Amino acid sequence: MSPFFHRQHLAAAAQLLGSAVVIAGFLTSAPARGSERDSGAEPTAAHAEAPRKSSRKAESEGKAKAVSDAPSKAESRASPTEAKGGKPPAGDSLEAIRDRLAARLGAATVAPAPAPNVVKVVSQTTTTRSAATTTATGAATLVANASPGTKPSAFVPGRVIGASPAHTARLDSLQQQAAISMAGLEGLHWSYDGKAGPAAWGNLKPEFATCSSGARQSPIDITDGIKVELDPVQFDYRPSGFRVIDNGHTVQVNVAPGNTIEVTGKRYELIQFHFHRPSEERINGKPFDMVAHLVHRNVEGKLAVVAVLLERGSAQSVVQTVWNNLPLEKGDEVTAKGALDLSALLPTDRRYYTYMGSLTTPPCSEGVLWMVMKSPVQISPEQLAIFSRLYPMNARPIQALSGRLIKESN
Repeated sequence: MSPFFHRQHLAAAAQLLGSAVVIAGFLTSAPARGSERDSGAEPTAAHAEAPRKSSRKAESEGKAKAVSDAPSKAESRASPTEAKGGKPPAGDSLEAIRDRLAARLGAATVAPAPAPNVVKVVSQTTTTRSAATTTATGAATLVANASPGTKPSAFVPGRVIGASPAHTARLDSLQQQAAISMAGLEGLHWSYDGKAGPAAWGNLKPEFATCSSGARQSPIDITDGIKVELDPVQFDYRPSGFRVIDNGHTVQVNVAPGNTIEVTGKRYELIQFHFHRPSEERINGKPFDMVAHLVHRNVEGKLAVVAVLLERGSAQSVVQTVWNNLPLEKGDEVTAKGALDLSALLPTDRRYYTYMGSLTTPPCSEGVLWMVMKSPVQISPEQLAIFSRLYPMNARPIQALSGRLIKESN
């Protein structure tokens, strides 16, 4: 055998001998109780009692030593054995070991699991919010903390964990109402300017939400209409009794039953008409001095509005009759003695534009059929000045067309 292989065999033998020594040392150092189990002997009562007495004594001595040798806060988070990288005491539970390890690493203690079916709302304060999470829950916190009189720029609901869709919707509604209340909008009546102006209508009341969320709102700038042979609007207006009221937003005329229109095979009855200055509608970007909106309703409750554009010129007889019966106080209603023939308010040329839109005042309900007369009607400067003294501006801003189709008479 060569010297090389001889040295290799000697090294292998030495390695096996070292392993045997380690195993022998482990077996000889096993605790006495382990030897008793291996030999099949049953531990006696004295054997069982001795460890318990020893444990209680060690525990008492340990408490006394802990009081006399009080460690610092940093040291109290871990036992001396742990500080040296050793194993934790054998009597500790897994939860206690985990809590001590979390405390030593500077992490928060794990909260107990929530009960079933409990909704947990997770918020985020400004002190813990990072730059990457400023939106979402942070926005809701900023709205909730807004000072009175501050208008929220956007409402962002908080995150909800474990909630059903119904609970989530309810929570979002409550959060939105709270944000509105903090911003000082709750209880305000809608108007055409100020904090309760058109931009805030959708936030004033839940039933006004369509004013900001609707996709088919009015008024619009009427452009690029498709010229077709539209069926003429069949007006059946006759002299009728009427009442005039200044409702705080406009001058409105409530008309007695019996005045109807028929369009696309459906009949609508005139309910009331009112005025806006300037005109809410625009034709190819052009506004008019005023407009009269004649509001009709059919038996199904659907609305159809005929818009008559008014421009400066000669006096208008129907407008003058209404002005003659203006109430002295807002909210009062004056019952006129004579009759009103609304046929005199219509232009001679009855061609019109038509599209689907909404009411131009809250609640901004959609599904309204609009017919805007193409030819304006004249109103005198004096008649225009009378309304201007009451309402210098009561027109809603132009709304997005959102791809709607506009048709116009040839």
